[in-house]
Amino acid sequence: MKKIVTLNVNGLDYETALEPRRTLAEALRYDLGLTGTKIGCKIGDCGACTVLIDGVPSSSCLVLAIEAEGHEIMTIEGVADGNKLHPLQEAFVEVGAIQCGFCTPGMVLTALALLKDNSDPTDAQIRRALSGNLCRCTGYQKIVEAVREAAKRMLRTC
Repeated sequence: MKKIVTLNVNGLDYETALEPRRTLAEALRYDLGLTGTKIGCKIGDCGACTVLIDGVPSSSCLVLAIEAEGHEIMTIEGVADGNKLHPLQEAFVEVGAIQCGFCTPGMVLTALALLKDNSDPTDAQIRRALSGNLCRCTGYQKIVEAVREAAKRMLRTC
């Protein structure tokens, strides 16, 4: 039996009827049409489905959508300001940290949470923060460079 749930995603409230067993990742993609959240392993190992729940990186494949009610959820669609990319997104593009792009939303959201807590992280801190996000294409070096570059840009604008 479906339950009416209100999810606050990217600052907007979405009311939808969901099966109690529906994961947040499934609800975001299939019910709300926010396809930036990727579904990879479905067991919380790959990080492709990472979203921010109350500012904390979370594997949305491990969270039931009904459990997310009452929390603030941010997906990759909520990172940019309209058509203006966030400095982190700009850095990913400019540094070449994107190849196939499947891991990118989770990487960006995880890095965003890191930079909110630590505006000038070391490479080791960046690697540790991103350790739950797997990439099969880049070898991670360009991703670390992009986060470092974004940190510099964000410090300049403060």
